[in-house]
Amino acid sequence: MSAAAVRVEDLGKQYRIRPRRLQDKTLRDQVAGALAAPFRRAGPGDGQDPALADRAGLLWALRHVTLEIPHGEVLGVIGRNGAGKSTFLKILSRITEPTEGRALIDGRVGSLLEVGTGFHGDLSGRDNIFLNGALLGMKRREIQEKFDAIVAFSEVEALLDTPVRHYSSGMYMRLAFAVAAHLDPEILLVDEVLAVGDAAFQKKCLAKMHDVATEGRTVLFVSHNMHAIEQMCTSAVCFVKDQPPRLQRDTRLVIGEYLFGADRQGLSATVWTNAGGDFKNRWFTPMAFRLTDRHGRPLAQPATNGDDMWVDIEGEIESVDPGLMVGYTLHTETGVFVYCSYHTDGPDAQWPVITRGRVVLRGRVPSHLLNEGTYRLELSALLYQRQAVIEPSGPAAGISLTIRGGLSDSTQWRQPRAGVVAPVAEWILGS
Repeated sequence: MSAAAVRVEDLGKQYRIRPRRLQDKTLRDQVAGALAAPFRRAGPGDGQDPALADRAGLLWALRHVTLEIPHGEVLGVIGRNGAGKSTFLKILSRITEPTEGRALIDGRVGSLLEVGTGFHGDLSGRDNIFLNGALLGMKRREIQEKFDAIVAFSEVEALLDTPVRHYSSGMYMRLAFAVAAHLDPEILLVDEVLAVGDAAFQKKCLAKMHDVATEGRTVLFVSHNMHAIEQMCTSAVCFVKDQPPRLQRDTRLVIGEYLFGADRQGLSATVWTNAGGDFKNRWFTPMAFRLTDRHGRPLAQPATNGDDMWVDIEGEIESVDPGLMVGYTLHTETGVFVYCSYHTDGPDAQWPVITRGRVVLRGRVPSHLLNEGTYRLELSALLYQRQAVIEPSGPAAGISLTIRGGLSDSTQWRQPRAGVVAPVAEWILGS
């Protein structure tokens, strides 16, 4: 057996973006196009070299990926949408071929990339179990030995002899995951399909993947659930568009790079300023976002759990809207959402009065709440029940807060407790 379960060398996948055909256009589009034709400037396909138009329609979904994944590794694959994560798994599972480079796989591959991938809608659940087993290269006897465990895990026994096209998406996914996880693949590829299932089944799937990993098999797990990545994976890789990914053993480091940016400036920045004029709109254009003490001075880092901490948000308002909500969301460094706060949280009569021009809103961070660790605060502004004005959106509008110490004066509380928050609750003796 090779030392590497998966070895990819300079892997790349290119797609051609199909231009909109004439027959795809509506009658109105065709008439308008004909009338405008005498005045239209030449573009790709209008008297130019067809090769140029082809080149303009090419898209690299994945490029320059070189990785070596050892046997028994549980690799978390993270990255923003469009970075190439799913394309990478599709190449490894032989659903699509690479445009350049090569992928060498040592072992039998089981994959769950999209709901129903590898299933035939006209076949029953029972038949699809045997079909998938055969595609994995298993003998009928091997499949029969696993059959009862697959059915029990999937919880679709009542519809086992019904064509799977009649299954709901959740039932489809239950059976697909059960087949992929139980038919003894040496390498299990799992994309972000667990979101289809309910919370109880997601927990069940994660437990099963953990069992597969402890048996020494290799798992590649694509997910936006940073908590699951941290808890389950022994290593991680972050896919960033047009950058070669690197496998790293420190999953928290990779998660931090994904959430805060590769330069990790967001892990230490307690002040954000809108130097580039981003997020401009008439309701609220943010100018500054910072952590301060009660007097408005920059907050020393790391802070203690009981410090008097404030969030200052400065912005410009051109048009006053009574539904405007300005505030922030707070997350752990692994992406777990902790809480959100807006200037309209209290009774209506206590809301800060907002007028046109420059405005500074100050919000107090609840004292004796957060456990030790690093947290990310992301700027947010909404028009109540209508639309987002500024959505939490990565490092461009984020600052960080690091908590160390100050958790409690109790002699029995000498270290951080489990959990995100560490409140000091009041206790009395009841009668």
